[in-house]
Amino acid sequence: MKMNAADGMNYAPVGEKKAVVKPGEFVFSVCRLDHGHIYGMCNALTEAGATLKYIWDPEPERVAHFLKMYPQATPAESEAQVLEDKDTMMIAAAAVTSERGPFGVKVLEHGKDYFTDKAPFTTMAQLEKAKETVARTGKKYMVYYSERLHVEGAIMAGYLIDAGEIGKVISVTGFGPHRLGAGNRPAWFFEKAKYGGILCDIGSHQIEQYLHFAGEEDATVTLARIGNYGHPEYPELDDFGDCALTGKNGTTNYFRVDWFTPQGLRTWGDGRTLILGTDGFIEIRKYINLASEQNGGNHVYLVNGKGEQYFDATGKTGFPFFGGLILDCLNRTEKAMTQAHAFKAAELCLKAQEQAVIIAP
Repeated sequence: MKMNAADGMNYAPVGEKKAVVKPGEFVFSVCRLDHGHIYGMCNALTEAGATLKYIWDPEPERVAHFLKMYPQATPAESEAQVLEDKDTMMIAAAAVTSERGPFGVKVLEHGKDYFTDKAPFTTMAQLEKAKETVARTGKKYMVYYSERLHVEGAIMAGYLIDAGEIGKVISVTGFGPHRLGAGNRPAWFFEKAKYGGILCDIGSHQIEQYLHFAGEEDATVTLARIGNYGHPEYPELDDFGDCALTGKNGTTNYFRVDWFTPQGLRTWGDGRTLILGTDGFIEIRKYINLASEQNGGNHVYLVNGKGEQYFDATGKTGFPFFGGLILDCLNRTEKAMTQAHAFKAAELCLKAQEQAVIIAP
């Protein structure tokens, strides 16, 4: 499935095939096609060599569309057939946000690893249940934080930080605007109990990348605000949110997320990240360079004592997380992402949403 630059809901990058396993060595199946991110998840897993076995969803039309993209998949007769399948080692899913936690627990209870779209939970109780189940079963509850894991500009920025190009990271600032496309959204997307709120939802990307880039294991929410400035027809929608965090090690984070991408923008959102270090700074223009003839994103700017540098990260880094995830599942390691990191990002976005002050209307 080619990525539609104007449609963030179906963001599904296509990368090079870099298999870390042979066919049949790592088998996964797919359930619940409520969000288009499932296609990006499947692209990345199959490019890394995973073998796709079953597909199940209660709506036949969605299954038929999925099979056009992945004809190698076999339609399952029921969700139970997938959960009980002895070959399936991991289940990837993009359920309604409020159902991701309970379904994930069910997957773990059936002896399989779980890979879910973000946000992984809508309540703290769901997170605590998942933590308990992971501890008891030893299975993985991994999350598709795509705005870092599936963006080569973000991956390159991480490499530059690791190489010491900007010294010690002090602060991370993120901007995650999205195009709403209300007419193409399902009804549940506008029900807060089901989508969780903007800081819980797309804010999860921002918090996860902050923890990663700053090397933080924990943080405190010091500011959280939400509002509905322009969509009174959807009274439960947060169309704007911002948040500030202070890390346990003293770093800081501020991010803004919104649903106000104008129609004139060539892509679904001008996502940007600015990373300040003691010896320099990095800017990532993830999806577009405004008013430029350059197509696409992955623009990385580095400024340090050596001068100013520009990198086009497209085609340079690939998407190493997904192959790493496969190997982590096979070897029971935590090299691609620790479980603690995945859960901490989820916890902080839930706390931000809980603490948020309503500033509009």
